[in-house]
Amino acid sequence: MRLSRFFVDAPLALGQHQLPEAQAHYIGRVLRHTVGDTLQLFDGSGREYLGELIEVGKKSVRVELRETFAGLAESPLHIHLGQGLSRGERMDWAIQKACELGANAISPIVSERCEVRLKDERADKRMSHWRQVTISACEQCGRSVLPILHPPITLSEWLQRVEAQLKLVLHPVAEPLASHARPQSLAFLIGPEGGLADAEVAQARAAGFHAARLGPRVLRTETAPVVALSVAQQLWGDF
Repeated sequence: MRLSRFFVDAPLALGQHQLPEAQAHYIGRVLRHTVGDTLQLFDGSGREYLGELIEVGKKSVRVELRETFAGLAESPLHIHLGQGLSRGERMDWAIQKACELGANAISPIVSERCEVRLKDERADKRMSHWRQVTISACEQCGRSVLPILHPPITLSEWLQRVEAQLKLVLHPVAEPLASHARPQSLAFLIGPEGGLADAEVAQARAAGFHAARLGPRVLRTETAPVVALSVAQQLWGDF
């Protein structure tokens, strides 16, 4: 049976630890674990920890960590995904799948055709929600390191700041990904639901991005990162 695996947002070490109340409720009331059951924890450092439950209450769960080992190795290809902001579950899906497919950094991009506008408290809530999406994705897929989730940024700001050996903007009229030499680091720019405006593609090219296509069909904004990262990992990463 597969071990239950949880991210703990605090440095871990061998010995006893009390888990946060939300996790305690999930472990004790939802999963119905009992004293003596084994758990696997990670803290984002790249280490994994095996432990045994020594206390399970309604609001309190304690675990004794007895073994540590190196977690799943990250892909040799460092990927920074610039994903155009989209509505509701589309953005959640893109972030979740980017985590599963090995993206090291994710930046929500505000561009001309974005239909989502985030400010102040609403932006904070979305960032908190997206961080939980990344945590859940890493718990599920076995990654021991959380990708960096940057706050929403305008396209022009991101183009100025992002650094990578190869920078690609997805475009239906361009050379395929395989036409590029193997990079060590890669930045992907993917537009929102309405796509990037021609002027924005030109702006990306002026910032050192190459236009690249994934095939003959136009993909939805939430489909494009799945295909792009899969192809990149197959060509240059760990697939």
